[in-house]
Amino acid sequence: MAKRLLVAYGLWALGGPLGLHHLYLGRDSHALLWLLTLGGFGGGWLWDAWHLPRWVADANGASGERGGTAPALSAVRAAGQVAVGMYFGLMAALALPWVPALVAQPLAVGLGVLLVSSVGDQTAEAPSVLAAAFLTSAIFQGRVLAVLPASVAASIAAQRHRRYKRRRTPQPRLAARLYHLGLACLAFGAPLVYRGLSGAAGVLGALLAVSRAATELLFLPFGTIRLLAEFLGVTAAPESGTGFKASGWSERQRWAYEVLGIPAGSSAEDVHRSYRELVKVWHPDHNRQRAEEAEKRFIELQEAYAELVGARRAAGAA
Repeated sequence: MAKRLLVAYGLWALGGPLGLHHLYLGRDSHALLWLLTLGGFGGGWLWDAWHLPRWVADANGASGERGGTAPALSAVRAAGQVAVGMYFGLMAALALPWVPALVAQPLAVGLGVLLVSSVGDQTAEAPSVLAAAFLTSAIFQGRVLAVLPASVAASIAAQRHRRYKRRRTPQPRLAARLYHLGLACLAFGAPLVYRGLSGAAGVLGALLAVSRAATELLFLPFGTIRLLAEFLGVTAAPESGTGFKASGWSERQRWAYEVLGIPAGSSAEDVHRSYRELVKVWHPDHNRQRAEEAEKRFIELQEAYAELVGARRAAGAA
């Protein structure tokens, strides 16, 4: 059945952020992307208005031959891949804290980049994109901060291995397409809903981790310049308030800083503040639905705090 431009614009106006116009035109990947990002975070929905005439022509088989053996590079698509990859990675950190970060975050980043790559008549090689995301995340030891470089690396891999989809084959019936879209939305949304129902304390802890990651991303250029200057011998390694240099931190102390979610060498006030916040979040009385995990985290926080306080007292006595 031929697609009508007026119907496409009507669906765009009434349910554009939910991707109804893409579903009507047979662009299921684009519809799923809009469902999970509410119309490309709003901006993509408005941008669609300019492309609807061409998409209707494509759906009716009036498009011309593809040019070249591979799609042209697209800065807009690359930016979308990085943005959606980071978005998926942060959602994984928020909704799946019990899954190892080295698994959940790069997988989510890779799937987000692949989803953007599959919009329209092109796609990318999934193994290359996922491998780039996992390798980059491993370099950053699975920290939430890794979602940015992992998304960039996965986007570069997707652009390098982009290709056209196979020629159009008869689409499944609408019921089957809606079923697949529903499964994809369920896989994305169910962990978030469960996380929200598990208690406000768990959500607060996840939001604190995401906010710390955002702060680290903001100061990443300055940290990189400082580390490069120290490596080249331009500046000396900064000393902490306890009187010992960063190179003198033991593995145990580094672990303690990571448990408290603060940079190594943070001040005593930062240590106390982070400890108080996290103890409230992970107190077993506030996490009865996941008491075992909360008890483990609560004990880790106490050990980490005791380690840093003891190290500072020892350095002060010396």
